[in-house]
Amino acid sequence: MFSDNKNQNDILNSELFKSYEIEYSFSNKPIKRLKIKPEVENKTDLLNFLQDKISKIENCDLKLNASKLVFSDGDFNSPLMIVGEGPGQKEDEMGKPFVGDAGLLLNKMLKAININRKNIYITNVVNYRPPNNRKPESSEITKYSFFLREHISIIDPKILVLMGSTAMESLFGSKIKISKERGAWKEVIVNNKTYITMITFHPAYLLRQPDQKKYSWLDLKKIRKKIDELDLNIK
Repeated sequence: MFSDNKNQNDILNSELFKSYEIEYSFSNKPIKRLKIKPEVENKTDLLNFLQDKISKIENCDLKLNASKLVFSDGDFNSPLMIVGEGPGQKEDEMGKPFVGDAGLLLNKMLKAININRKNIYITNVVNYRPPNNRKPESSEITKYSFFLREHISIIDPKILVLMGSTAMESLFGSKIKISKERGAWKEVIVNNKTYITMITFHPAYLLRQPDQKKYSWLDLKKIRKKIDELDLNIK
C-alpha cells in the first residue's frame, strides 16, 4: 500500500486530525535549533575567577610560607604584558608585583623607552613569595605555568615580555639559556594563539650584575621599536 504525499493543508483538513479535537499549528519557516551563544565574560570577571582559583591551590609550600597572593598590577587592557619571576619580601607585604628595588629599576627601564608603568600589565610566574626569596623550583614553575597561560589568554597582549629565566622556563622549558635567548623576537603558542615574545633579563639580576644592563638596554629599544611598528598606544 502506498500513501499519497500530503502538504500541510491536507493534514489540517484531515478528518482524522479533526477527530482528536486538538488544534495544530504549522509553519513553512525552518525551526531554529541552535542555542544562542552566551555573552563573553569580561576581563574583570575572568581575572577575579583566575585569582580565586590560585588562592585555592592545594599542596603548595609557596602558599604556606607567604602572607599574600601577589596577582598583578597595571592596566589589564594594555597591549603590553610583562611576566616576572615571583614576589619578594616587599611584594609579599604589599600584594603587588615589582614594588621593591627591582620594581624601582623596572620603572626606570620603562621610563627610558617612554612608557609609564601604569599603562602596562604586570604579573609573575608564581604568585606567592618563595621562602628566603629563593628561585622557584622547576616543579613550582610547572605548577603555576598553567595559571600563567590562562592569565596570558585573558589579557591577550600584542607583545609579551618575559623577564628572567623563570619566566622563560615557564613558557619555553628549561633546556635553553637566557644568555643565548634574550634579545630576539620569538613566538609562543598559548591556548592555540600565537604571541610575539621578547625574553630579557630580570631587573633583580641587573641589580646584582649591573654590567649586563647594556644588553637589557638593547632589548628595551627593540621593544619600543616593535610598539611603534605595531602602532600600539603605549606611553
